Formats: sequence, structure tokens, C-alpha cells
Amino acid sequence: MPTPTIPEVVRSEWFGFEQLDFTVDGRACLLVRPAAPAAGLPWIWRTEFFGHEPQGDLALLAQGYHVAYMEVRNMYGAPKALDHMDRFHAHLTSVHGLARKPVLEGFSRGGLYALNWAARNPRHVASLYLDAPVCDFKSWPGGRGKGHGSASDWELCKDAYGFSEEQALGYTRNPVDNLKPLAEAKIPILCVCVDADAAVPLDENARVVEARYRNMGGEIVLIVKPGVGHHPHSLEDPAPIVDFVLRHAPQAES
Repeated sequence: MPTPTIPEVVRSEWFGFEQLDFTVDGRACLLVRPAAPAAGLPWIWRTEFFGHEPQGDLALLAQGYHVAYMEVRNMYGAPKALDHMDRFHAHLTSVHGLARKPVLEGFSRGGLYALNWAARNPRHVASLYLDAPVCDFKSWPGGRGKGHGSASDWELCKDAYGFSEEQALGYTRNPVDNLKPLAEAKIPILCVCVDADAAVPLDENARVVEARYRNMGGEIVLIVKPGVGHHPHSLEDPAPIVDFVLRHAPQAES
């Protein structure tokens, strides 16, 4: 087996933690290291909007988790994004020795990446933390329900998947339609949501996932913030997020 290529690394600091910036598969990537790594080198993978409302990430760094991010912007969880993500996962587990099962963290449209990658790689996921997530691109950016959508993002989304309008609207493998692999792998899901989201309506996204996942026997917890729009994400006190992640951490790998 060939020795993995180790890309050039630029070191800096993020909130006092060491940050490594490098390139994998032609995409900008970063890894933030905890001061005292936990046994088994667990990590949380922010799939979009690194650094936005980082309360949960910072709290997990304090618990010994690494925080990782790969820039696959404007790909909306399409297969070509998942291909890049596969290579990032392989790099972090082989070169940096991180655990095979990360926590996937999907903020907003990052939900498409997190849920789609988990459905493709269910044996490589410890848990999912979703935050006001997009779970059906027909809802956002398509705007084919109660939400206002985004016309420009809709065009980019169709292009990322290689779809015509008709193909996009008839697509049957959005996360809301493709939960069975997650349920069979018994992947627990935490979803922090809001009930006044005009961009990513709760009833078209997380509520659909919740109902279908529970019907499949999956474990899912929704925390709904009342009277709040799409922003702000996360929780002022990230303790429920951290508790969920730690409670569902797999045994340290030998």
C-alpha cells in the first residue's frame, strides 16, 4: 500500500488552540487540536460555516475532541462533495490517526452534507449534531414549500447535482428520503431547531426527519427554540450538545 501523501501544513491559533491548515483533494481543510486529546482521538466535523457560533466546538475541544472542516462550499451535499469528504476522512484517520467515527455537525445547509455523508458511510459516524438543518433541497434553496428559498442557490444546487429542474424536483434521495442507512446503523441524532424559521421551515426539514426516523426506530432528540428565526444557531450554553456527544461516543479504538 502506498504511503499517504502528507500535504504542507500551516500552523496558527484558533481561540488559543492549535489550528492546522492544509489541502486535501484540492480543497482547503483545517484541523483544530485540543490541548489534551481524549483517548481514541475523537473529533467533530463541521460540514459548513466553520467558526460560526462555535460554542459547541469550543466546549468539545475542552473535552479533548479535535474539530475539523473541509471547504466544499456551493456543492449542497451532492455526490461530488461527498467524494471530497471521503478523501478528507481517509486523510484524517490515516495521517492524523483520528477516530474512524467522527461526530458530523451540520449547520443550516451543512445538514445536507452531514446527512448525505452519513447515509453513504453509516459505519463511520458516531452521531449527528444538526442545527437548523436543511434536510430537503426542495425546501431550501428550492423554496417549493413555505420557505422563501434562494433562486441563486437553487441554480447552483441543480448544477452541483447535474440536474434539470424536473430532475431536481423529482429527486428521491434527499436526507428526508434516505434515513434508512442511518437507522440501521443506529446513529443517534441531536437537532437544535427554531420554530419561526422562514428560510428552512421546521415542518419541511427537521420535523420530517424526526417523524420518519422515529418510525424507523432511530434515536433522535429535538431541541426547539421558541420564537426564533434561522439565526442565531447553536445554544448559548452548549452543555446539552456536549452531553449528547459524550453520551454517544463510541469506545476508544485500539
